[in-house]
Amino acid sequence: MDWTAFRLTLSVASCTTAILFALGLPLAAWLARPGGRWRFLIETVVALPLVLPPTVLGFYILWAAGPRTLPGQWYETIFGSRLPFTFQGIVLASVLYNLPFAVRPFAAALAAVDRQLIEASWCLGVSRLATFRRVTFPLAWRGILAGLVLTFAHAVGEFGVVLMVGGNIPGVTRTLSVSIYEDVQALDYASAAHSSLVLVAFAFAVLSLVHLLERKPRSA
Repeated sequence: MDWTAFRLTLSVASCTTAILFALGLPLAAWLARPGGRWRFLIETVVALPLVLPPTVLGFYILWAAGPRTLPGQWYETIFGSRLPFTFQGIVLASVLYNLPFAVRPFAAALAAVDRQLIEASWCLGVSRLATFRRVTFPLAWRGILAGLVLTFAHAVGEFGVVLMVGGNIPGVTRTLSVSIYEDVQALDYASAAHSSLVLVAFAFAVLSLVHLLERKPRSA
């Protein structure tokens, strides 16, 4: 098994999960509120990666980050390099592709919190941020954690969008799923089987954990 690709895969998945926790949780909190103008439009945009082929999403990321677009020019001016075919590029692709796998579970967990408890906290003079920290988050943490676990697991298994945006550069953009594809192309079925077995065992462990988190604790 390609251990360099394995470590790179874990790095991409960890960065993706951390970024989506920081950016996806506020978005999910907004989506979980009752009403909200343009909510349906934002929900549609968030869910797009669920139905779009990874190659389509990867193509648009390549186009948007290219040297002929304003975002691509800004990135090259600030960082002195182009975004495609870099570690940062595949992290960006992973974040966009995994957006619904984080935001949707977050929003479902936050929406399930009893609204009366939140409003009672506001009536007692507690700020919205403090209410979220002291009331909403502690009651929704199981669903939020399940979303983080799903995001991490899905990022580990990504193939199409990572290959489109990052290519197959050893030690830079070659993740474990891309390494398996390369092993099959080279007829190295033994190495592909070992790597695939690792991913199967990982997927089984992750799904078991998610099911445990989604189970409601029994009341005494």
